[in-house]
Amino acid sequence: MTHHRFVLQLWRYRLTGLMLTMGVTFLVILIGTHLLQQSSVNNWKMPLKKTDGLATDSNPQQNHIGGDTRSSSAPSENDADLFYIQRIRTNSPPVVFLKTHRTGGSTVQNLLFRMGERDGATFAFPHHTYHFNYPQRFRAELVDKLPSGSSQYDILCSHMRLDVEQLKKVMSSNAIFITILREPVQTFESVFSYYSSSVPAFASAKKAKAETSGNKSALSVFLDSPQTFWDPKEFNNGLGKNPMSFDLGLNSRMWNSSWLADLTLLEEAFQLVMIAEHFDESLVLLGALLKLELEELAYVRLNSRSAKDITLLDEVTKVKIRTWNNLDVLLYDFFLQVFWEKAGQYGLERLRREVGLLRASTERIRQKCVAKSGVPPDQLEDLVRPSQIGSATILGHQVQRNLTKQDQGFCTRLVLHELQYHAHLYYQQYARDMGLAPTQ
Repeated sequence: MTHHRFVLQLWRYRLTGLMLTMGVTFLVILIGTHLLQQSSVNNWKMPLKKTDGLATDSNPQQNHIGGDTRSSSAPSENDADLFYIQRIRTNSPPVVFLKTHRTGGSTVQNLLFRMGERDGATFAFPHHTYHFNYPQRFRAELVDKLPSGSSQYDILCSHMRLDVEQLKKVMSSNAIFITILREPVQTFESVFSYYSSSVPAFASAKKAKAETSGNKSALSVFLDSPQTFWDPKEFNNGLGKNPMSFDLGLNSRMWNSSWLADLTLLEEAFQLVMIAEHFDESLVLLGALLKLELEELAYVRLNSRSAKDITLLDEVTKVKIRTWNNLDVLLYDFFLQVFWEKAGQYGLERLRREVGLLRASTERIRQKCVAKSGVPPDQLEDLVRPSQIGSATILGHQVQRNLTKQDQGFCTRLVLHELQYHAHLYYQQYARDMGLAPTQ
């Protein structure tokens, strides 16, 4: 990147989090017991190391989801299409994924969870719960110890606030760094909706809205006078302004002299910054980096909100959001340009063609796996019900019935919410439950 390109963008702008902590013991018990009763999800092809603590010498092919023995016979014709993307692979490079909030990161994380579980990867997990002491910056000592028999961490994709130098202490030097950004107006609307009870600035606006008459939304009340509600010194207010910049470890309060250098360092650190509005194109580029076939990039959208929790925005509100989140606007526009430069290097015609192939294969897998999407949580089975830890209602997916055991296991993982999957993989790696977050 050149400073000249940055400065050309800069003139356009007037530059002026709590993640709820909760124990996952219940989630591990839920997966371990519920699936023991449903043998149809137990036969998903994936390698397991002896050090997982879940396999026995007499039966090395047990897994925590279900715990039953998987058949070692070759797949039938009915299994063949999904078996292809369940094969054992070992050539993916180490990965660091910075999971930004309300940008599509849960969908990417699920893909990495599936890839890692299939490959027998060693995950860099937090000591406690499912994030690295967010909203504080990532620190190397927050990572749980390497399991016996592992020489390095292969995937780190739990929630954190970025510190590149600390990450380099944990991950090998050839690790690929990726993250995802989303158009700032839509990001902030989603962040406000989801965290309106846990980010103090949002909670105050929500309370003010309840105490006044009129049809204004809580978001509009906040944007009318954001400085009234937002205290930058409040510990959990990190997502209250420029949330993507905050997650990326930047100064999210205001422009300062270090922003130019910090943005340059980010471009140097990240091999790919995915763009939510060009998600399929991003996945093709991700697949090239991680040496994945298009069929291995299949996904369903996770962590989607109910329509009742989405605030419709008029143009005035959009302008207010962009003004309040002007650093996120700069961040997004800059990396959008970088993204298309990388796409050009890949080949735009090649990218277009492979996006078409990706969408076709993904649709085929969705048709086989998903009976219904956008399902309210009270209509879903326990295992695939998204955790409702935010202020918004999170919808999920129903898995098709009458699948083979192998396909059922694959399809269940395709729609599995991050907390359940996180807890399962932790147990599989350490043969123990995740610990509760320490009280502050």
